[in-house]
Order: sequence, then structure tokens, then C-alpha cells
Amino acid sequence: MPLIDTVMEVLARASRALGFETADGFPPGHAYARTRWNKAYFDIASDLKPDAIEARMCEAIANTPFLFREIVNPTPRMQRTLLGIIEQRLRRGQGAPSDLAQLLVEAYRSPHTIETVPGLRQAIRDTSSYEPHVQANAILAFLADAPAAFGVIEARG
Repeated sequence: MPLIDTVMEVLARASRALGFETADGFPPGHAYARTRWNKAYFDIASDLKPDAIEARMCEAIANTPFLFREIVNPTPRMQRTLLGIIEQRLRRGQGAPSDLAQLLVEAYRSPHTIETVPGLRQAIRDTSSYEPHVQANAILAFLADAPAAFGVIEARG
């Protein structure tokens, strides 16, 4: 029934526009439209602007890094947030954060994840035959040697 489908589509759009729904991705046409997340872990109103959405996502990752696992195709800013946490753990001497490195490996399984650190995708491919914990340690070694791995300053326009 075309009329019912049309009415349901209009109601869904109105609900999203008014912020009655929880967003699970950026709006269509956005640069990171392929980025998706589990709505159960991120309470983000559907009427927020994309920059505010990304800021809330990064804040959630900073508070609970394992939420990164619930994001498909994370944005570069989200990845830099996780990289910053990895750097903090390494500086504090809390042991190798291989669990967090494994989250990066999982994110890069998608070909649509934008590469934040040059060569990271290739390093993950090169170590894909390793056991997960060994691969995570190899990725940590790669990040430690990469010239732009950490401390990336985000340009604001």
C-alpha cells in the first residue's frame, strides 16, 4: 500500500527531525555517512548536528574506550581519541594496551574505515596471520614507530 508507506516515511522523517529517535549514524550525504554505531550504547538524539554527534561519540570513547568496538567505520577523530588513550596508557606504564590495539584492528577490517595513521591498514594486513594478541602487540610497535601516530592536532575550521 503506497499511501501507508508514504505516511510512515513522513512520520519517520518528522520523528528524526524533532529528535524523538536515537541516532545510529550520521545523516545521509555526510562525509562519514558510513559510520554507524549501536544505539544501545550511545544515546544521541537524532536532531543533533554532525559535529555535535562526533563530539559526543569521542567523549564516550574517552570515558569508556571499549565502546569503540560498537562503532562501524569510525571517523578519524574517533580513531584519534582511541589512539590518545593508547598513548596515555603507554606513558603511564600500565602495560601494553593490546586490548585497545585489537579494537583498531577490528575497525580496520572494513575497507570503508578511513586510515588515520599512514600505513596502519597495511600493517594490519601484514600481521593478519598472527594470533590476535601477537597482532595487537605488532600494531602497538608499528604505532610507536610511526611518525604521526599520536599527538595529532585536529584542525578546526
